[in-house]
Amino acid sequence: MIPKSTILLIEDEENIRSFIATTLKNQNYKIITASSGTEGLHLCASLCPDLVLLDLGLPDMDGMTVIKKLREWNSTPIIVISARSHEQEKAKALDGGADDYITKPFGTVELLARIRTSLRHSSQLSAGIHSNAPVYRHGDLTVNFEKHLVTLSGAMVHLTQIEFKLLGLLARNSGKVLTYSYIMEKIWGPYVDNNNQILRVNMANIRRKIEKNPAAPEHVFTEIGIGYRMAESE
Repeated sequence: MIPKSTILLIEDEENIRSFIATTLKNQNYKIITASSGTEGLHLCASLCPDLVLLDLGLPDMDGMTVIKKLREWNSTPIIVISARSHEQEKAKALDGGADDYITKPFGTVELLARIRTSLRHSSQLSAGIHSNAPVYRHGDLTVNFEKHLVTLSGAMVHLTQIEFKLLGLLARNSGKVLTYSYIMEKIWGPYVDNNNQILRVNMANIRRKIEKNPAAPEHVFTEIGIGYRMAESE
């Protein structure tokens, strides 16, 4: 059987490294492992993996440095796997160039789902599909980017211009966590105030219009202290 994709795992704890490597091999992924940031950077440059799983607490350099160095020349998806659970750490990693963040301990099912999502996004972007998809669909919600039209169960949803831009940004990046600062800069520009109250207000308005129960959303989810994530497009 031909391996699905090649994954580089940068993790210094041998037991965790062995467990993840075995789990992914059993799912037919080709696994490359590194126990330090330096080794990981070298392997990424020489072997060109399809995805990088990165621990932040490495012996020779902080994982944030690895992300920074990789992003200077490489766009390979990076999923952080770290025991650092503070919201600021997650936001920093995502803003720094990571594509996703999983906090240890995590389940195998969650890890495999995150890997599939990141690889799917990467292949779609490489093919020029994802960013140009004319329509987003999830359940009873449809976002037509070309027509600037949002429908819910076939009925038109009336959004303000800012609300549509917000929903469109999330829909085009469905399945991916977008940090508050990233969204603010994309919608209101690089010199926007750091206070994200305006973003929260607009998101609350959007939820009232597209969610059956805004307190238990089906389409747009809050990653507390980090940002928002829209359900994967069908």
